[in-house]
Amino acid sequence: MKSLKAQSLCLFVCLLAAVSFGQNPPAASSDKPAPTRLPESLVASLEAHPGLVYARYGERELALDLYRPRERGPALPAIVCIHGGGWFKGDRSAMTFLAQALAARGYVAVTVSYRLSGEAKFPAAIQDAKAAVRWLRAHAADYGIDGSRVGVTGLSAGGHLAALLTTSGGVAELEGNGGHADQSSAVQAGIAMGAQSDLESARIGELSGKDDDPFYGPFLGGSQAEMPEMYALASPRHHLDRTDPPLLFLTGELDDPSTHADAMRVDLEQAGIPTGLVLIPRAPHAFLMRQEAFDRCVAECDAFFSKHLRSGRP
Repeated sequence: MKSLKAQSLCLFVCLLAAVSFGQNPPAASSDKPAPTRLPESLVASLEAHPGLVYARYGERELALDLYRPRERGPALPAIVCIHGGGWFKGDRSAMTFLAQALAARGYVAVTVSYRLSGEAKFPAAIQDAKAAVRWLRAHAADYGIDGSRVGVTGLSAGGHLAALLTTSGGVAELEGNGGHADQSSAVQAGIAMGAQSDLESARIGELSGKDDDPFYGPFLGGSQAEMPEMYALASPRHHLDRTDPPLLFLTGELDDPSTHADAMRVDLEQAGIPTGLVLIPRAPHAFLMRQEAFDRCVAECDAFFSKHLRSGRP
């Protein structure tokens, strides 16, 4: 399991992401929530394949960590887990517990690194996410993956990338050249957690126009007013059409209401695409660090992915 030092780093990253999406972290309380833990027996039941290189850009390599049940049987659905951090901080270890918990429920789950905004501007991050999906399909036989059933989830900035991956299947500008071009990067279900879904909104236009904006401008290369086409390309809602797979929104009850994706959920419903909103009671933006909220998240993710990855789209 993670060390306390690693858990503290992940909490710091998640709190930074909370600021990026307009939420004020809740005031300190003497009633501290229990930090996330996983039973040792659960971790011991899994195969772990850390540090698998899934994309190369010249000498630059990107890696993922893969978890699956030790017992081999029929091919399993896969789930890509994408970390947050305002697109400029964080690493894949922030999603380790979630990936392990999902793997224990019968999935092949991976945590992925992606190029942060200080290294490469958008669309680098989503191109990396798509490269990870293509890698999973290319290596499906090696790890017992059903390549026809791939899902994605992520928190905060990772939730935005998960939503964008879900709605942007077939968008050539976002594919990139991370490898395995013969494989599809389309996913069959997505869960966006604590995520922004409409980067063309007035709220984000205002935030991106501030001189001290450390998130949207650095990620996209300028403000919404300066680069409206880039903000549209990065917006999950902008790409939505009737061919998109099911997309669930999951967020903490104390998070900013913009993470409810009200407008996008209306669009999804009108298009006949399964969607919904799950609010984790009394939870902040960085809810994966709290045991009760984490357990609820795992249960909701499993229920949604079981319905749409194991049974197929209704």
